[in-house]
Amino acid sequence: MSWKRWIASCFGLGWLPIAPGTWGSLPPVVVFAVLAHLDVPAAVIAAVMAAFVVVASVACVACVPTVAALAGRTDPGEVVIDEVAGQALTFLIAAWFLAADLSLKQCCVVAAIGFLLFRAFDITKPWPIRKLEALPEGWGVLADDLLAGVFAAIVLCVCIRLWVTA
Repeated sequence: MSWKRWIASCFGLGWLPIAPGTWGSLPPVVVFAVLAHLDVPAAVIAAVMAAFVVVASVACVACVPTVAALAGRTDPGEVVIDEVAGQALTFLIAAWFLAADLSLKQCCVVAAIGFLLFRAFDITKPWPIRKLEALPEGWGVLADDLLAGVFAAIVLCVCIRLWVTA
């Protein structure tokens, strides 16, 4: 087995039989929820999420062309490292909008909403997200997820602000 397949699948999450992209989105969700619950400062949460984005993005661009060639498809279902990057970008932005001292329930609610928003934008790919899939090599696989992450972050930040001021 190729190490590039192992990385592109987020250490096997992409090989799970049902909804591999959903499984690939979970690592940043769990890390974000735990860090937020532990009252880790927003700057640290953002730095951890930025590390996820950078590492997963580099891995995606480096590994996807090989995995795509092996699978005979531009964006094979087993490739979920792009979901890691996009989901982490959602929480990188949202970290700056969190209130201090969130309860475990509030942390889980924010994480769940961010997760659902990212998956909704990633699956439906509204304009201009779908257009980014046309970029060459691993860039198209990655770019649509990063923009889905930005869209999800914007909506999540609005939700957080409405929730905090409510």
